[in-house]
Amino acid sequence: MAASSLESRIDRLESLDAIRQLPAQYALTLDTRDIDAMVTLFPEDVRAGKDKSGRLALREYMDATLRSPFTGTSHHIGGHIIEFDDADHAHGIVYSKNEHETPVPGGQDEGVIMQMMYADDYVRQEGRWYFARRLPLYWYATDLNKPPVGERKMRWPNTDWAEGNFHKLFPSFAEYWARSEDHGGPAPEPAPLEKFLETMRRGQSAPKVKVRAE
Repeated sequence: MAASSLESRIDRLESLDAIRQLPAQYALTLDTRDIDAMVTLFPEDVRAGKDKSGRLALREYMDATLRSPFTGTSHHIGGHIIEFDDADHAHGIVYSKNEHETPVPGGQDEGVIMQMMYADDYVRQEGRWYFARRLPLYWYATDLNKPPVGERKMRWPNTDWAEGNFHKLFPSFAEYWARSEDHGGPAPEPAPLEKFLETMRRGQSAPKVKVRAE
């Protein structure tokens, strides 16, 4: 085996491990409200909203987001798929099950559970891996004791129920329920290496996201 090939394979393994750390670090910084630590998981030129960029702008945005409607949170990281675009760029999907303590005017705080996943882009700059972008895809948010059966599963206290975007990045969910039986086509070949997520998306554009309940 050529030295360069061995070095590139070791670099890939080290990169995978570094990227896998990012969602867990993100969850810990959110739950401990260490926003200074959280913004260091993004590059210096990170976009924050429509017309702002930089870690300071991201810190201001996240400070406001986490102050309302949450008083406490716990983020539990699940399965993580990572695919590389080149040596310094990657993308992935990571599941997250979240618990929130949510204040209710005139009453006790309510416990809200949420199921979601993130569609992430990652970038390596000066030897360190960062989130380049996080796209949250929500399935439901609901009172801990009220399973969100039916439509409009985003059910924050004192807000109108709304649809999430959990299934909108991948067209297969809508296609599956649009037919009554197996589609009858041939069994496909496995996706090319590093193209599993791209193959599943089939050109589907990223959905719009409403990040926080209002």
